[in-house]
Amino acid sequence: MNKELIIDSNGSEVKIALLEDNALVELHEEKHKNEFGVGDIFLGKVKKIMPGLNAAFVDVGHEKDAFLHYLDLGPQIRSLNKYTKLAMQGKAHLTMFETFRNEKDIEKTGKITQVLTNGQPILVQIAKEPISTKGPRITSEISFPGRFLVLLPFSSKISVSQKIKNKDERTRLKRLIMSIKPQNFGVIIRTVAENKKVAELDADLRSLVEKWEKVIKKLPNAHAPQKVLSELDRTSTLLRDNLNESYNNVYINDPVLYEDAKSYITQISPDKKDIVKRYKGRAPIFEHFGIEKQLRNSFGKTVTIKSGVYLIIEHTEAMHVIDVNSGHRLNKENSQEENALTVNLESAAEIARQLRLRDMGGIIVVDFIDMKESKHRKALYAKLKEEMAKDRAKHTILPPSRFGLVQITRQRVRPETSVQVLEKCPVCNGTGKIRDSLTIVDDIENNLEYLIKDQNEKSLSLYVHPYINAYLKKGGINSIQFKWFKKYHKWIKVNEMNNFHLLQYQFYNKNGEEIVT
Repeated sequence: MNKELIIDSNGSEVKIALLEDNALVELHEEKHKNEFGVGDIFLGKVKKIMPGLNAAFVDVGHEKDAFLHYLDLGPQIRSLNKYTKLAMQGKAHLTMFETFRNEKDIEKTGKITQVLTNGQPILVQIAKEPISTKGPRITSEISFPGRFLVLLPFSSKISVSQKIKNKDERTRLKRLIMSIKPQNFGVIIRTVAENKKVAELDADLRSLVEKWEKVIKKLPNAHAPQKVLSELDRTSTLLRDNLNESYNNVYINDPVLYEDAKSYITQISPDKKDIVKRYKGRAPIFEHFGIEKQLRNSFGKTVTIKSGVYLIIEHTEAMHVIDVNSGHRLNKENSQEENALTVNLESAAEIARQLRLRDMGGIIVVDFIDMKESKHRKALYAKLKEEMAKDRAKHTILPPSRFGLVQITRQRVRPETSVQVLEKCPVCNGTGKIRDSLTIVDDIENNLEYLIKDQNEKSLSLYVHPYINAYLKKGGINSIQFKWFKKYHKWIKVNEMNNFHLLQYQFYNKNGEEIVT
């Protein structure tokens, strides 16, 4: 599969498009001043404890307090709080982290009042960005994701990605990490670490430990609420998490971002540095690669697939609803059941793409076309799972019900991506109301009289919508055009313009110059 990243940077934001075989599958937008990005670490202050919810609201500097549930505290929250207190007092250097004695893990069924108190400073990490009227969702189970590893302070476990299937390789990686891992750190081994050498893994591990040390060094002078570490920007995060052999090109139109990206890739994957290319074309980068057109066709309430099948996508407060329609996609040689299966399978691929592209999360209900045979419903389920396997977001898919409904839950950590595909109507200017069509001729004649009598125009041409053109010429010598000739003693040339809207008209003089009325 051919994968490409197209990065468009302007003054206020960066847009990142992921193409798979030239088809747009993901769109990421990052404001240059995103103060609450996923992965950012804050020194917060417990604002209010809610025993009924077994949760707390924490002030991290956002207008809405961040939400912290007991289950998001992490088993080692007492150790984190103790070491944070030492660091804020400037005593962390007296107790080396590797020799720090961890506190006892909290129980899964415990109460938040046993762990936190109002006004207490706490080290937290953004798990979900602010969405709509809700503040950020946070966790105090701090983690540092790298290219090959994820570092977990206060833990001791070593986990291997389930996508690494080879038992010998899993054992090799575990033993290797065990030999180089400092004490009091847990590690998750990512899929891309498969078959990597110890030097690459050790370098990644060291850089992650340095991040943790930076956090600790900032705490003595920190005052809650305050950000103490920023996650990588979205461009670097995508390169870190997605970069593999299947990527062919990364095109960037901004010279500074191009240098940053090339430098970053040189660090994490030197053999791939040549795929980063600077775009210098005259046309906007998204237009050049056909992304702008795909955006226009892929967003909005109705999404049409090439074959004529189309989806209706509705958003409610509680869920997203997608309705599959066959349109004119019918094969007379096939039965109704076979046609339904063909349409559903085609729609499944587009629905999986839409979920990634719009980053839709929560509950999604899809109303596929009814199919009576269970083998066809199983085929649809298998196809949907196959297409959704490309999605990095956590998701669950339930088999189709008797009524053809499929329920999907998908993780959402950022606001849903939305692209405005509707433009303001040039006729009504967005009001939904237009002038009475009966008055258009009076309006034209008023301007005509002004141009002939007051401006003394010798020769005039009038361009109008085809319908108005026919109306003005209807009746021969009894037409409105002929009446103008008798009234003003000048012949007004009337021409039709197919691209004019109904109430649009324009006058031109004898030199073909447009006359502003």
